[in-house]
Amino acid sequence: MEDRSEGSSIAESIKLLVIAVGSTDEPVYRTISEGEGQAPSEPTWLAYYFKDAWAWQSSGHRYFFCDDPDCEIVYFSDNGSTILKSQLRTHVGLKELTDNSLLCYCFGVTKADFSANPATRDFVIAQTKAGLCSCDTSNPSGRCCLKDFPRSDS
Repeated sequence: MEDRSEGSSIAESIKLLVIAVGSTDEPVYRTISEGEGQAPSEPTWLAYYFKDAWAWQSSGHRYFFCDDPDCEIVYFSDNGSTILKSQLRTHVGLKELTDNSLLCYCFGVTKADFSANPATRDFVIAQTKAGLCSCDTSNPSGRCCLKDFPRSDS
């Protein structure tokens, strides 16, 4: 678990929340605003993913992405509130088991696309190097989509 400068209370409450939803593995703590390890405020783009964005009330709290594929929680905050898959209009590829699940939100590459043509990863790498991706707002995790591609065995 990464060290948090604000003390262990946030990390402990997050750990308790993850344990409460049944995770037995050590959770990965990842913020969805301002990159990994930082969350100075609630991300303004979080509302982009809600089914009824107009009805969502900002809590002013920091939110974190849950990358456990077996967990229904997509985002959880440092105050214990959660946002579930069922509340989002965007399907979270990491949490979906279908071939149509997205690996790359920026260019619409699905698991099936990658299975049929592994060169799609090279395309995404080239676009990312050219600065043409929008992972920070397109990917619900807020991280680079390349992390979601299966690793090659070579």
